[in-house]
Parts: sequence; structure tokens; C-alpha cells
Amino acid sequence: MSTLSFGLNENVCIVTGGTRGIGLEIARVLLEQGAIVVICARKQDGLDAARSSLNGGDRLMAVQAHTARSEDVDRLFDAALQRFGKIDTLINNVGMNLITTVIDADPALWHKILDSNLNAAFLCSRKAGQIMRRQHRGKIVHMSSIAAHRAAPAMGIYGIAKAGIEMMTRVLAQELAPFNVQVNAIAPCMVKTTFSKAFWSDPALHDHIVATIPMGRLAKPIDIVYPTLFLCSEASAFVTGQTLNVDGGASIV
Repeated sequence: MSTLSFGLNENVCIVTGGTRGIGLEIARVLLEQGAIVVICARKQDGLDAARSSLNGGDRLMAVQAHTARSEDVDRLFDAALQRFGKIDTLINNVGMNLITTVIDADPALWHKILDSNLNAAFLCSRKAGQIMRRQHRGKIVHMSSIAAHRAAPAMGIYGIAKAGIEMMTRVLAQELAPFNVQVNAIAPCMVKTTFSKAFWSDPALHDHIVATIPMGRLAKPIDIVYPTLFLCSEASAFVTGQTLNVDGGASIV
């Protein structure tokens, strides 16, 4: 358990894609911080495994939802509101990538990657923003990527979607600022999770990626968690519309 405190006790936090990788670690630390956590995922078995791993008791709610479907998003937020009466924070963490070039991608694949990374964040942010506007308070944090800032092999559609996330962050920040709602994004480098295993499990490719990171290693999920919690906390009350690179210095070289 961390000795850091972010003042999130009793905050109701929705974490999309909270059953594995970065999302699961965010949910775990939020619970340690005294927050009330709502996780969602498409597959019930993943939710069951996460619920068992997190052991959050009554402070953890798990909802099966496909965040690229508006009816599922409505059901997710309505369930959280009905049980807890408020929503303090949305962390848009859902994302996926399939290795492909853009020029040869089937349109269905294009739509699938954008649905998961961009459209899902729009639907969740739209719903959360409407609720937070009425509350006159709230935090929305998007998970972007340094792939939004530079072209990379096999990451093209993913990078395009994440670039959209960063513009949406700025637009929503402007729209919601009068209502005391802050909207920001985190842009990690490669994080060592199952999501990115196809890249880091190859020794040569791993070494090539690490060579682009001045701190000399891939990120760990916990490296992303604490900056995310900063953006969820009152410490960032005057920060909005920003993308925070959490990349071991990769963006400066």
C-alpha cells in the first residue's frame, strides 16, 4: 500500500477497462485511497476475476458494459448514480490495438479500433459531463498515448484515435470549465502489460523500444497510476485541457 495520499476518500470513480493492466491497477490504488470504485468491461468473467483480485467489498461495483454502445453507457452511469448518488471522476481507460498498417486496413478494423479508443471515450465523457455539469464539480481523465504524437509502425489507427482523444480533452475542458469540471489526459510510453506483450516479448523489439526511453526501461502500470490520481485529485483543481506525458523522457528525444 502506498504512503502517498491523494484526498480521494469517498470519491465515486468510474474506471472503464478496469479489469486488467493499467485500469486494474488504477482501481486497486483508488480503493487503497478510500475511493468508491465502479469498474466496467465487456466480459463477465473478466469482471469476476477483477472483483476477486480487488477485494473491494461494498466499495467496489462491477458492471458489464460495452462502452462503445450508448445504451450500455447509459446503464453503467445510471447504475452508479442509483447506488452512490454522485459521480466524482471518470477515467476513460478502455483501449485496444490490432497490428495493421492504415493503408491496408479493412474499414471494419478501422471502426473497431476507433470505437474502442475514441468513440467509447466520447460516449462516457458525454454522459459523465452532463452529470458533472449538474453537480458543478468533477474530473475526467483520458488515457492517451505517445503514439498520438508520432507515427509508429503497426500503431497507426491507434495513434490516430489517441490524437482524437487529446483534441477531445481540450474541447471538453473548454466546454466544462465554467462548471468546475476539469478534463485532462495521460500519455504513457509503452507500459509492460498484456496489452503490449506482442511488442515487449520480442527481445530485439523490447531493446529497440527501451533505447528510445531516456530512463532506460518500459513503464510499469504503477508509473501511470499516480499521475492519473493527481489529475483526479484537488491538487489539479486549476489544471484542465492538458495532456501529461508519462514516458520516461521519450517525448524529449
